[in-house]
Amino acid sequence: MSSSAAPSVPTVPSGLPTTAGELARSGHPAATVRGVRTELRDNLLARLRAGEDPWPGIVGFDRTVLPQFERAILAGHDVVLLGERGQGKTRLLRSLVNLLDEWTPVIAGSELGEHPADPIIPASRRRVAELGDDLPITWRHRDERYAEKLATPDTSVADLIGDVDPVKVAEGRSLGDPETIHYGLVPRAHRGIVTINELPDLAERIQVALLNVMEERDIQVRGYTLRLPLDIMLVASANPEDYTNRGRIITPLKDRFGAEVRTHYPLEVAGEVALTRQEAQLVAEVPDHLVEVLARFTRHLRQSGAVDQRSGVSARFTIAAAETVAAAALRRAAVTGEEVAVARPVDLEAVPPVLRGKLEFESGEEGREAELLTHLLRRSITETARARLAGVDLSPLADGVSALEGDRRVVTGDRVAARQVVDALPSISVVYTVAERLGAAGTEAPGPLASAVELALEHLYLTRKLAKDDDEDAGTVAYGG
Repeated sequence: MSSSAAPSVPTVPSGLPTTAGELARSGHPAATVRGVRTELRDNLLARLRAGEDPWPGIVGFDRTVLPQFERAILAGHDVVLLGERGQGKTRLLRSLVNLLDEWTPVIAGSELGEHPADPIIPASRRRVAELGDDLPITWRHRDERYAEKLATPDTSVADLIGDVDPVKVAEGRSLGDPETIHYGLVPRAHRGIVTINELPDLAERIQVALLNVMEERDIQVRGYTLRLPLDIMLVASANPEDYTNRGRIITPLKDRFGAEVRTHYPLEVAGEVALTRQEAQLVAEVPDHLVEVLARFTRHLRQSGAVDQRSGVSARFTIAAAETVAAAALRRAAVTGEEVAVARPVDLEAVPPVLRGKLEFESGEEGREAELLTHLLRRSITETARARLAGVDLSPLADGVSALEGDRRVVTGDRVAARQVVDALPSISVVYTVAERLGAAGTEAPGPLASAVELALEHLYLTRKLAKDDDEDAGTVAYGG
């Protein structure tokens, strides 16, 4: 998954050299020109040797994607990540920036951020020759050395590579003067990383413009005889070709990528839960057993023949589902006057109608979508209860609740407070066993206990060991015999 806001660039530390001469005399490691691929390789190796995690925030790829990705970086390859939507491709590519040096020197005022000892455009070379050791330099943070472009049909060669700047021509320069060029995103990422998201969406004629960038490491703008020895790492993301009908990666461009790495959705339920916990912005407490239900629900959708698997079921689905459940709990707390909002299984009912639009169903499934989602959600509840309550004899709970009559029955709903649920429970030891298994023991707050026992009651109902009466008018359900 990817973060939405760009990080703010920190203030340049004091005491760093401000001229080329000071930099050369300082003995600073950055005084030596080092290619971006070497920089990434050295910093990755340093983190691996130190036992540090080079990819904070990346979940579920430890034994599959990350080893392949690391080998590609160590080999100095340009990389394309292939995977369905919501598999964390963009987040992984953005995390590459953490392997760059935090600060690097650049020629002050340079369009392309060149190293003081390695100018590449005519204007910078002229300044280096004229000013020598007095050449002013500044320092660029690693976040400024990462450029990202979403490939869209209207992307042009000028956007990526550059074009003639009519303003510079109007100032009196001739059309043949290389200094009339306005550089695009790729040259401006010199000594950094360029990411192109959804590469197949880029028109084929635009993809051709990247061929020289990736192989010869230079650019061609119109008829200019300009060679720029660009130092960039080009990475891209794409959906598998069997899914996207919007375009393709042209063969010569695919050939220039040194590595193709396939991503995937979390392989284990625990990975899906960890990812959801990390990414979801929850406005209320959602117990672990409910997040697990949602994780299993998503996995069943990915395996369902009724869902179009070519488009995938994004990890964003699970995240949005958890946020929806939390919102349902917060709403109930406001209505019932509960001080602390804690999600309960009854809140899961909000997921299918709200998130149905995030799924693409196979043709022929029209009209059955709600039925399918309800079935898979119930199946996920039962599987979670079986996994978490394995070995617990729930029959005393079924017997105790079945014996309740009239107003004493266990009633829940989006207008029923947790305290009402807890007060209606029979005083039997299995209630406390369920609470302990589901992490609700040791607290006097009724929310966690109500959530835990509701899961057990719903499991008993789904396995036909307990009855449940729906009162649609009151918006409540009552468990009983």
